[in-house]
Formats: sequence, C-alpha cells, structure tokens
Amino acid sequence: MPTLTLPFAPPVPVVQCDGCGVETGCTTVTMDGSEVCADCLTGYEKCGRCDEYASSLTETDFDRSVCDECAWGMSTCVECDTLSEDSRSTDNGGEVCDSCSDAYWSCENCYILTRNGDYCESCEPEQADDASDYIHCYDYRPAPEFHGTGPLYLGVELEINTPDLGYCAETATDHLGSVGYLKEDCSIGRGFEIVTHPMSYDWAIGHFPWGMLDELAALGASGDGNGLHVHVSRAAFDGPAHVFRWLKLFYRNQTEVIEIARRESNQWAPFSPEGRRYAKHAAKGGKCTNRYQAINVQNEHTFELRIFAGTVNETEVKAALALAAASVEYTRALTVRDIATGGGWGWESFARWVAAQGIYPDLADQMEALPCAC
Repeated sequence: MPTLTLPFAPPVPVVQCDGCGVETGCTTVTMDGSEVCADCLTGYEKCGRCDEYASSLTETDFDRSVCDECAWGMSTCVECDTLSEDSRSTDNGGEVCDSCSDAYWSCENCYILTRNGDYCESCEPEQADDASDYIHCYDYRPAPEFHGTGPLYLGVELEINTPDLGYCAETATDHLGSVGYLKEDCSIGRGFEIVTHPMSYDWAIGHFPWGMLDELAALGASGDGNGLHVHVSRAAFDGPAHVFRWLKLFYRNQTEVIEIARRESNQWAPFSPEGRRYAKHAAKGGKCTNRYQAINVQNEHTFELRIFAGTVNETEVKAALALAAASVEYTRALTVRDIATGGGWGWESFARWVAAQGIYPDLADQMEALPCAC
C-alpha cells in the first residue's frame, strides 16, 4: 500500500507582541507602528476614516471617531467644541460646524458667516454694489484660455485684502484683461481672489500684468493672512513615476519649501502625514481624503500647490511660479541613480540645478538667501 505524503506546510511566522511581549502568530499593525496581539488590540480603536487602529480617537460632527492623523487640518467648532470635518469661517475669526452654522447668516458680499444680518462687519453695502460688476461668484468657472506653449501650464489663485473693494476690483479687472478674472472667496475678510487662465512659465513672466500688483499695493491692498495657490497641469508630467518624484521633492524638503513659500498653514495647506502616505497613490491618479493639503491632488486636470502666502509683491509671485515650473522640469530628468547616489531629492542639488538654468532668477535668489543654502 503506497505511503500517503501530506503537502508541506510552511511554519507560521512568530512575532513578539509589542504590547505584552508574548510570541504569537497573529498580530495587527497599529497607527504608531506597533504590532500587537488580539488581547492587546483591545487598547486600540479603529479610526472611522482610515480604518487604522490608534490608541486615541476624537469624535467629529460626522458622528464618527478619527485618529490624530485624520484629524489633522480639521477645526474645532467655536460654538459646540466639536471637531468639524466640514467647518465654515465666521467674521470673528472662528470656525463653526454645519449644525451650528444655522445660527448665522452668510454675508452677501464675501459669504463669510456672520450674525450681523446681510453683511459682515468688514463689508459695506455700497462697496458690495460697486464691486458686483467685477467680482464673480465663488463657483464661477469659465472655459480656460491657454496662454503660451505647453504642456506645462500654470494657473494662479491669489487672495488679497482690499481697503476699497470696489475701486481695487475695478483696477485689477482693467489690468487683467483676458489673462484672468476676480472671484469671491469666503476665507477673505474683505477682498477677492485673482484667478488666471493657464499660462506657460515664460509667457507668464513676460505677459502677466505685473504692474497691477504695484498699483494694488499703492491702494493699500495686501496678501496678509491669505494664500497664493499655483495650479500645475497634470499633462506636463511624463507619467506616474515623474509625478511621484515631484511630490517627494516637496515632502522631503518641507523646511526649505516653507521658507520659500513664506508661510506654514496647518489649516489650509499642511504637510500632513496623510499627504506623505498617499504620495504613491496620488501619483497613480488616486485622491486623498481632502484638498486641504500642501499639494492638493483632488483636481482632474491639475495639481494645486497651496503652500504660498498671499502677496502683492512681484518678486514673490514670480518666485512661486518659478518653484512650480522648475520642480516639474528638475524631476523630469531625475534618475534612480541621481536619487540613490547623487542626493537628487536633496535641496542643495535642486538649488544648484535652478541656479544653472538661468531662467528662474527670482527663485534662485531666494534659494541662495536661505540659511541652509550652500
């Protein structure tokens, strides 16, 4: 009678639980990187947003508990102290959840929440009327008009404060012409957002109405407390690997990028753990859970660099456009060998490349002025 041979069964790998020290064949990896057994897992809770296990969770206004990483960038409602996943700004500088927002009105001029009736304290009815001919609603989306030669196109969204809304809006509109338009933005106390149509970098440097910024500054306008966002066309990238190299360049050089951008915003443009973790996923066309990241990957046709501080300074806007354009071109030719042995993802390597090109003078000057530059 032939001998029955059982199939070989590989041994179950044994792992030591980081919680109790017991060796076990079954563990769960938690948010903090610990591997714990089923008994120790009772000390953790599952995040209602990312499904990772964490030692502590916070309840949100969406009736779910989230870990600290998912809570990054959310605001606490000033009315009910609840962590809000979709808060709105009020004219007293606070944030309120959707439920508490029912106690407020929406300002007819800037759409910020207020308890003062039709207008917030910063907006006056006559200014709203004067500006209405020039400032479009926040959801205005005209067909894009491309300027210059692609495939790399840049789009600017510049938020500014204005002392005289109507006159500043008229001035900006006269200068912009077909280059762009003005929109409402509820995050601006009294002012507007300057939005451009897609422009190639060299076209923008040569044809953007830079004199508009000087004139607005002379009228008392400023970018204080606001943002400057630069959209980068997805079509400019050679593929997912190029996108991944580009994203990693920013996330690996957070300190220097923040210096160039002139702000660090944990509310509107954080370099969050979520953004870092999803870089490879985003490079393949995936989306993160929200757009409030240093680099917003939610848009269909563009990536949005949200990192820059608002400004009416010509040099600072040119440097922002240069960083967007230069980072794409630098990472286009970056090889695995450059990264592994030549410090290709390092700031010093990028700074040397920018200086050698000779077409990004404003960015090169700012990079050279950084304390860490060599």
